[in-house]
Amino acid sequence: MKRIDWRIIVGVLLILWGALSLLQKTGAIPWGVNLFWGLVGIGGGAAFLYVFFTNSRFRWWAAIPGFTLLGMGAGAFLPEWLDGAVFLGSIGLAFWAVYLTNPPHWWAIIPGGVLLTLAATAGVSERLADVDTGGIFFLGLGLTFLLVAALARQSWAYFPALGLVLLAAVLGLGFGGFLDWLWIGALFMAGLILVLLALLRR
Repeated sequence: MKRIDWRIIVGVLLILWGALSLLQKTGAIPWGVNLFWGLVGIGGGAAFLYVFFTNSRFRWWAAIPGFTLLGMGAGAFLPEWLDGAVFLGSIGLAFWAVYLTNPPHWWAIIPGGVLLTLAATAGVSERLADVDTGGIFFLGLGLTFLLVAALARQSWAYFPALGLVLLAAVLGLGFGGFLDWLWIGALFMAGLILVLLALLRR
């Protein structure tokens, strides 16, 4: 089968870009350039994902640009407040695809979980401005390390998971102000104990 000259592909893309830019400039299609970059992103992402799924064991790296470009392309067709969440979430899905197709690469759970957490935090903060996203962020990080401990059998991950989930509970229950007072009280108590110990030694 005869291979297509790369110059033809680039030329067609440039013509399409120019045509959509002209249509946007004249007002015929207000979203012309966005449509172009959206299609380019989806097409590029699909190409990388084809490389990934045909040999995911050795070409796991292709999942990262594949899902990232797919997320960028999809963002052109979605509401503006979803752009950041979809972009971060698509990169997170890339790392999860790496782990699910190659379980020995358990490290991919960490960036996958962190990026999906950031995507959820960004989506909630953009849509619900009054919601404190600190609890959501730390809960997502805690669950990420819990998955590392459970799926990859890394027992050390239980410790950061427990600490982060507790921190999420504290922030989610609105104990942030209470912790400020608790910290001040702890400083007073520590200072008082040191003074008393010094006086008793004398």
